[in-house]
Amino acid sequence: MHPLLRATAAVSAAGALGLGYASLVERNAYVLRRFRVPVLPPGHRPITVVHLSDLHLMPDQRRKVAWVRSLADLQPDLVVNTGDNISHPSSVAVALEAFDAFAGIPGVFVLGSNDYFAPKPKNPLLYLTPQFARGTGTSRRLPTKDLVAGLLDLGWTDLTNSRTVLDVAGSPLELIGVDDPHLGYDRYELVEGPADPRAVLTVGVTHAPYQHVLDAMARDRARLLIAGHTHGGQLCVPFVGALVTNCDLDTGRAKGLSRWWPGAGRSVGMPPPDDAAYLEVSAGLGTSPYAPVRFACRPEATLLTLVAADA
Repeated sequence: MHPLLRATAAVSAAGALGLGYASLVERNAYVLRRFRVPVLPPGHRPITVVHLSDLHLMPDQRRKVAWVRSLADLQPDLVVNTGDNISHPSSVAVALEAFDAFAGIPGVFVLGSNDYFAPKPKNPLLYLTPQFARGTGTSRRLPTKDLVAGLLDLGWTDLTNSRTVLDVAGSPLELIGVDDPHLGYDRYELVEGPADPRAVLTVGVTHAPYQHVLDAMARDRARLLIAGHTHGGQLCVPFVGALVTNCDLDTGRAKGLSRWWPGAGRSVGMPPPDDAAYLEVSAGLGTSPYAPVRFACRPEATLLTLVAADA
């Protein structure tokens, strides 16, 4: 065989193997990430938080449902759900089945675009482009009201453009949430204000980590910000990381724990101020059914252990 043909065949074979791995293996290789976050007052006992995001459930994804249910064995003090739970009109029942294992545990949630609208067919390689499309186009509506009603029946609190104080493990936590910024549904002016002096910690919750939302929450003295949406880049380069975030967040913060302060997006590479918030972005547990691949970016949930700042 001519050397050029041999090289072309080798590249094609490697591409096929990579696609097979990304679609059949890695996207189903769920992992629990663990982070220790020093945000509580000195001497305070730890508080554990399970963060669930971007399940994008289809009705037949029984293995994902079982894995999410198993996380209830961690017995967290709080569950935070940052949206994009479903991808099909018949997925509400399986989503609620996944979450009802946490019944009796305090929880809060915000919604993502795929809790409102079904995903549309797209080329998976579009995830590698730096552009991000906002809005819904002609996507069909999903049964959002049924999903919200089921989450409320679990005893979870809807943080859609609202703020509240919850008793979590015997301590008052203030939680601020917005509707999905990727759809332009966020209305932070409805919830902005100084941190509640009763709370030991203020936590900001959003589906999509757009900078204007993170900045506003940080200005309001939220010391922990929790988000999803990015899928961690979904198709990443080994030893490099995410190429895109599908929002205006920089790729260095596409997943995991980092620091955020007002204007941090314009100060990439700069050291954080001492009072900077912690930002945790989950790579999430699912994909669009029209882009069912992950590479160098395993699907994940997160266990956050909040500890005293002097611990």
